[in-house]
Amino acid sequence: MSEPGETLGLEYDFDFDTLVAARRLVERYAERHGLTEADLYRFVVAVNEITTNAVRHGGGGGRLSLWQADGRLYCRVTDNGPGLPWPDEPGHRPVPPGSSSGRGLWLARQWVNRLTIESDAEGTSVTLEATTPQSKQSNDP
Repeated sequence: MSEPGETLGLEYDFDFDTLVAARRLVERYAERHGLTEADLYRFVVAVNEITTNAVRHGGGGGRLSLWQADGRLYCRVTDNGPGLPWPDEPGHRPVPPGSSSGRGLWLARQWVNRLTIESDAEGTSVTLEATTPQSKQSNDP
């Protein structure tokens, strides 16, 4: 589902067997839209963490949507899982050593400009935003 003014670039349904293909699609799309080197790597890893969470905790798969608008690259990952009880809380603090889960959201939040979560009993939607180099240059004084 896109917001007003968004131009959808790519949609892809994924599951456990297609996680690697989803990651490659994200990498190619992000590279074509201006992300390079460390920014590209971080965005792809952040999206990979969220798609992996969708497979593990969100019903076994989901839908990935990519688009670019106003010098920013966006990725929304949706699933049909049970939802998060407190969607605004996960991933804001590092996970304690020895914890068996929770690192994916924290890592994803560190490596994108913004990450938002919408969640209810019908599923979860995570949107990641990265600023492209062209947008960074236009914001410089």
